[in-house]
Amino acid sequence: MMPTQNKWTLITGASSGIGEAFAHEFAARGSHLILVARSEAKLNALAEQLQRKHRIQAQVIVSDLSQEGAPAKLHQQCVDRGLRVDILVNNAGFATYGVFEQLSGQRQHEEMMLNVVAVVDLTHLFLPDMLKRNSGVVINVASTAGFQPLPNMAVYGATKAFVLSFTQALWEENRTRGVQFLALCPGSTETEFFNVVGADEASVGKRDTPEHVVQVALRALQAKKVYVVPGIANYISTQLSRLFTRKQMLFIVGRMLRPRH
Repeated sequence: MMPTQNKWTLITGASSGIGEAFAHEFAARGSHLILVARSEAKLNALAEQLQRKHRIQAQVIVSDLSQEGAPAKLHQQCVDRGLRVDILVNNAGFATYGVFEQLSGQRQHEEMMLNVVAVVDLTHLFLPDMLKRNSGVVINVASTAGFQPLPNMAVYGATKAFVLSFTQALWEENRTRGVQFLALCPGSTETEFFNVVGADEASVGKRDTPEHVVQVALRALQAKKVYVVPGIANYISTQLSRLFTRKQMLFIVGRMLRPRH
């Protein structure tokens, strides 16, 4: 993994959960931060805390990346402020839960815009400068959900399968060009994720901590892995499709994620 001292790390969804944990870890390693989310007050408080504690610089950019054109505006703000992004952490995302046609079409559209389009757009915008410098890191937060279809979370599972596939392809494209890619695939984690989903039954297995997830990610970067799944039980769950047929897996996962009401 490239040195982080005095590098600039941009983190989306930085106001809480895994994004906030990334901010703490990179700040502790001497990296300056560009903190991106919708919650200005939380971002400002986090920036002030990390600047005071680690004596790094922290810039706040408020952005709703589920909206059309938001990634381009974010990139332009970085250019206008003279910020050179060395490490990009595409962490922002959310899920919807329930029977597909009964969920808000607009909400699911925003889910795809944030989980997929923003990841692609931000990577496309920031990657060329990394390649010019022959140095950079892109961490895309996928999920164990990306390894099999998820009945009752159909759009979420599909978006994370996209992120996993997209990141693995770019890992191969760029592995000899100085830019390292990693797909981080956590399972259930102690974040606000399930509060946004609005259903605890969407949480499967014991919840990990954001801090542990981030530590696993950084160790995987050092090992030059293409993807990593924190937790042995989570890893085993991602390999079950090798043991069961597609129909069997759909039945198993469908039973696990069936709404209680």
